[in-house]
Amino acid sequence: MVPVLPGLYLGCGLAGAEAGEATALLSVDSEPPGGAGAGPEEVLHVPLLDEPRSDLLSRLDACAAFISRARERGGAVLVRCHAGVSRSVAVVTAYLMKVNNLPFEEAYAFVQALRPEAKMNEGFEWQLQLYEKMGCEVDVTSVLYKQYRLQKVIEKYPELQVLPREVFAADPSAGHQTPSYEPLYKCRKCRRLLFQSSSILTHMEGKGPAAFAHKRLPDPASFQRGGPSTCTSYFVEPVQWMEPALLGVLEGQLLCPKCSSKLGSFHWHGEQCSCGHWVTPAFQIHKSRVDEVKGLPAGSLQSGK
Repeated sequence: MVPVLPGLYLGCGLAGAEAGEATALLSVDSEPPGGAGAGPEEVLHVPLLDEPRSDLLSRLDACAAFISRARERGGAVLVRCHAGVSRSVAVVTAYLMKVNNLPFEEAYAFVQALRPEAKMNEGFEWQLQLYEKMGCEVDVTSVLYKQYRLQKVIEKYPELQVLPREVFAADPSAGHQTPSYEPLYKCRKCRRLLFQSSSILTHMEGKGPAAFAHKRLPDPASFQRGGPSTCTSYFVEPVQWMEPALLGVLEGQLLCPKCSSKLGSFHWHGEQCSCGHWVTPAFQIHKSRVDEVKGLPAGSLQSGK
């Protein structure tokens, strides 16, 4: 075991052989911990393969809470994986980022100084960088997390025959209560409610015409330096009414569920915004096809008026 902080150790191998004086074990591995000898009193097993596509990010807060509880009780936690090189290193690095308010690079360098063979895979590095951008808290309502979750969907369900329900935002026209202060967006043609402002996935403004050097440039008039009009579309998270169009296909049109007028398009592998920024996955609604309205009382959402 390698001591990291008082009451926190980093290790590998079987729990019984490695745990020593640890009162708690956090095992990040494909198989649950085992081995000879009595194990720690508390055990948290996070089933995870050491692969770049494995979803570690969504588990980081639970891991940090487990470690903190054990340390606050005066115990000692061993964080381990099969080799003690990638998965356990990533969890310990994330914990240092969270409790010591350290940037990713600094926390990772600290762990590598203690354990020179430490080398998490590139997918975990990317996820910890997202964790840092979210303030070291998994905020499921943040744009960063929603975009991350959508990217994981295409990795887990490449055929797109089934999509998890939690991927879809509520349909504001189905009677779901929306805060009165939150703007809503309607089809310009039939006035059907389509999505709410919290479903918009904002992005950094791209490089404008320079980003389109490889193909015919859009109308130069659409690019105004520093102005929001450079983005001619909203990129949103999937909404419940989109589900029939998304199943089993990688790209296609997004049509109004009421009048069938074209609203935009979707591309699971990404699409370029008019500002030049590449968005992946992309669920694009043209601003010219919708109108923004103030949030409506819950009783009026059903009609879409």
